[in-house]
Amino acid sequence: MDTVVVSVVLPAYNEGERFPPYLGQLVQEGIKHPFPAVEFIVSDDGSTSEHAHQTRAGVATAQAMLSRAGSVHRVAYVAAERNAGKGSAIRRGWSHVSPESTWLAFLDADGSVGAKEFFRLAALVAASSEVDVVAGSRILMAGRRVTRSLFRHLQGRLFAAITDLQFQLRFYDTQCGVKFFRASLLRLLLPALREDRWLLDVELLALMKRRNARVLEVPIDWAEVGGSKLTPSLDPLRMLWGLTRLKKRLERLADVPLAPEAGGGAVSRSLWEQPRRSASTLSSTP
Repeated sequence: MDTVVVSVVLPAYNEGERFPPYLGQLVQEGIKHPFPAVEFIVSDDGSTSEHAHQTRAGVATAQAMLSRAGSVHRVAYVAAERNAGKGSAIRRGWSHVSPESTWLAFLDADGSVGAKEFFRLAALVAASSEVDVVAGSRILMAGRRVTRSLFRHLQGRLFAAITDLQFQLRFYDTQCGVKFFRASLLRLLLPALREDRWLLDVELLALMKRRNARVLEVPIDWAEVGGSKLTPSLDPLRMLWGLTRLKKRLERLADVPLAPEAGGGAVSRSLWEQPRRSASTLSSTP
């Protein structure tokens, strides 16, 4: 395999039926797009034996497809002994990526982000030297398609508003399930990450904000997929309470030293601005 540019973790829990076809779509699209080289890390979060077997078989099939095509991409599988949450699965996957990776990412395993859309974002980050974070955003804009129930949309907007009140991230969509981080930046922050479940996104963005990371929030095509692991009546309350706990914990956290090459004077583009213009850095000041 050529030098890995993007290492992306796909956290999977009891996804043995719908995940292998999605992984197959990613592989087929990847064969058509050799740049950037992508390392897919499937991180099984303590699935039942049946689902784990199906997921592992899907990974083996996907890697065989890549090998037959002589592709630069590759697929690997890691597993937890017991279920611990999406955030835990992502962090576990990042602990197994290639040391040569220049970008570390995660991608939801439910297929809500299509294979073409993932590789569009991967090409964007691999060619960019002016951003440190690229995050997908489920905002309906000209040229983009977002399919989502009204309830989930309103729930997401409420959560985003409360998150912004506490952390001033100035993000439209903190919870979209595809994000890329410059590896030189993220590797320094990995020891500080503690969120095991749904708030890893906020924790990451808050820590990146503290380090004055340059961010680009990109509108994407997104289609809601059934079978969410969220419990509508309970998990949103847990997340809201978790935001308060997270804020207090990060306030007590000492600053993490930043690599000299990270950050800098260049700034990123906000999704609210025209492509030819540049926007503010995700800085630690509102």
